[in-house]
Amino acid sequence: MSSTYPDFRSPDFLKQHIMDTVNFYVPQCRDDEVGGYHHCFFDDGTLCDDPTRHLVGQSRFVYVFSTAAMLSDDPVYRELAEHGLRFLQEYQRDQQHGGYYWILENHQVQDSSKQLYGHAFALLAAATTHQAGIPMAADMLADIYTVLEQHFWREEDGIYVDQMSADWQEVSSYRGQNGNMHTCEAMMAAYEATGESHYLDRAYSIARKVMFDLLPQSGDLIWEHYDQNWQIDWTFNYKDTSDEIRPYGHILGHSIEWSKLLLRLEQHRPESWMYPCAVNLFTHAADKAADPEHGGLYYIMDTDGEMIAPDKLYWVMTEGLGAAAILSARTPDDPSVYLEFYDRLFAYCWDHLIDREHGGWYQQLSVDNHKQSNIKSPPPKADYHPVTNCLTAIQSFAGFES
Repeated sequence: MSSTYPDFRSPDFLKQHIMDTVNFYVPQCRDDEVGGYHHCFFDDGTLCDDPTRHLVGQSRFVYVFSTAAMLSDDPVYRELAEHGLRFLQEYQRDQQHGGYYWILENHQVQDSSKQLYGHAFALLAAATTHQAGIPMAADMLADIYTVLEQHFWREEDGIYVDQMSADWQEVSSYRGQNGNMHTCEAMMAAYEATGESHYLDRAYSIARKVMFDLLPQSGDLIWEHYDQNWQIDWTFNYKDTSDEIRPYGHILGHSIEWSKLLLRLEQHRPESWMYPCAVNLFTHAADKAADPEHGGLYYIMDTDGEMIAPDKLYWVMTEGLGAAAILSARTPDDPSVYLEFYDRLFAYCWDHLIDREHGGWYQQLSVDNHKQSNIKSPPPKADYHPVTNCLTAIQSFAGFES
């Protein structure tokens, strides 16, 4: 790597980059009038006029501030994490039926659905604040697990359903891998925070279901959408890539993200299939996603190999960084291919996606690396992806020592 760039593998650099990213949101994200956090930020850090309180964004902010609290002695991060937890418990939580509403505007419920994707991030927030030593997190963590067990879990499938009505009476026929992927991640975080094996059991079950039942239906890349029998639905949101959580197509960053999660799972419950599966997912997705002309990684590929959303999304790049870092540490005999990928991709991000003046990451670039908007962080971005993957890189380059 050229001397014009920082040492992207340095723990000191990575820690500082996490703090610079988090500090983009401090202190203007805190809303003392309504509670919780403001969600929407322009490039310079000023606030957009958006009253949304999205379960995912609120939970992601709790995660990033809890992580910062564990990296810094400054009490502001712990106070911000506690502030967000209180809002989740007092307003975003359904006090009658349990679980968490998907979207509020201020304190008013705008979307009362109970979604696995959102509960996954609430679980991750509770796990991380518990690890940071915030007392109120323990009860919240146990409660979310109970909600997931009672309402979302399907023992006969070994995986979770995706969406239900507020009173739990109506279950959507849609089944998705995205919410389950993040639930797998959150369950591992809960296990790491508590040492309680039931969290790891669920993470393991999700991973096996996805790798042995779902992935064989689509080949070498993850598919997103399934019917209620967990058979691929090739027509869901057909050709529509605008849905942030359920877009059509092969989301190449998700195959890369799964490669990282499999190796995290392997650290706790190693089995012989995990590493080869992780390598296969990463190799196929990264090869197809790489843009040889403009750099970076493409977003969405159609079933015929056409890039139907070739834009460069910040989270795809950061998942590439985390996966390459953990793969390099897991492949000690010949880590060079992953280290070169990591250095090259971080340099691309440094040049195009990281705002070195104000902090934070731009959300989305065109295929030729032009910004799509002057809104850096719309709901529910919160830069959770850069923070968690820089943390993965720190741990990976230290030989998985925490």
